[in-house]
Amino acid sequence: MKRMKKFWTDAESNELWQRWHQGQTLREIGDALGRASPTIHWQIAEKGGIAPRARTRPAGQLGQTEREDISRGLVAGLSFRALAMQLGRSTSTISREVGRNGGREKYRAIQAEKAAWDRAKRPKSCVLASNESLRDEVAGKLQQLWSPQQIAGWLKRVYENEAAMQVSHETIYRSLFIQARGALKKELTQYLRTKRQLRRTLEIPPNNCGQIVDAISIRERPAEVEDRAVPGHWEGDLIVGKNNSYVATLVERHTRYVMLVKVPRKDSETVVEALVQQMHLLPKHLAQTLTWDRGTELAHHAVFTMAMDMPVYFCDPRSPWQRGSNENTNGLLRQYMPKDQDISIYEQWELDEMARSLNTRPRKTLGFYSPAERYNEAVAATG
Repeated sequence: MKRMKKFWTDAESNELWQRWHQGQTLREIGDALGRASPTIHWQIAEKGGIAPRARTRPAGQLGQTEREDISRGLVAGLSFRALAMQLGRSTSTISREVGRNGGREKYRAIQAEKAAWDRAKRPKSCVLASNESLRDEVAGKLQQLWSPQQIAGWLKRVYENEAAMQVSHETIYRSLFIQARGALKKELTQYLRTKRQLRRTLEIPPNNCGQIVDAISIRERPAEVEDRAVPGHWEGDLIVGKNNSYVATLVERHTRYVMLVKVPRKDSETVVEALVQQMHLLPKHLAQTLTWDRGTELAHHAVFTMAMDMPVYFCDPRSPWQRGSNENTNGLLRQYMPKDQDISIYEQWELDEMARSLNTRPRKTLGFYSPAERYNEAVAATG
């Protein structure tokens, strides 16, 4: 049986985090480093999945090479003055270094180097741990399902002249995942979109596409839609729940305003009827075009266009990123409607409440204004 090593070198630690961020499994990382999977998990879990910042040595501090020279010089019987001249240091620096690491007889370079790093640890109090008002604001927004980035951006805008009430989204993440910081409770991670206990990036596989008769390509879409210059251009899709349950999602490209539509079935006739009923509530200037994925649920797009006087454009095959605002919103909606949930249980008024919650959350792409604020400006602009 392979004997597992006890101590971690800097090189091993760096390789562990590099492999973790590349998406390797605990077993793959363990095999590469000659460690057991539980050991790898413990190392990662202790840091919440966040690689620790690289430590640097302050300028002017003795280095490991100099400590090795001191150790050899002591063995050779050199005086502190002679060692100081040899290393270009003051005599008092050498005397203090040897004195606090066991004296002439017990000085060892490796132990002295480790002790120096240990003494250099001066953990600063986390800003969230020392500022109760800020901590309460962050915790409250997390419970409203705001992301750390949305919270940080909103704080910067609202408390523009109060530096003490601002915090980076990275600090929020670290406070959630690294409990040793003693700021935010671990339970608050349940309000994050992914609900995971360790921070890690996941890739989303592309969707399969269907064939649509007489589909108008997204490449024929007007330039004003592409550059989001004016409001009124929407992106749409269906999100799927357990037991073949569906909800239609609509996102306005200029304001990122969200509407959710209850659809009892996926057939095109049902979906088109539900979309028309919901979008008829829009002011005319805010109902210009609709961009959809290649799903056959909008095969009757011609019926929708006639009813709404809105052309429908379809993405290229296997290119859901072409309606990126809608894809991002669908990811956010999984906080409300997990994939393993039957989402047919929601009534339209409940979907409206979910949409209201999303529309009042600040967005980085909007300068940390909310979609509702931008949408109301668009409505007011035309009376």
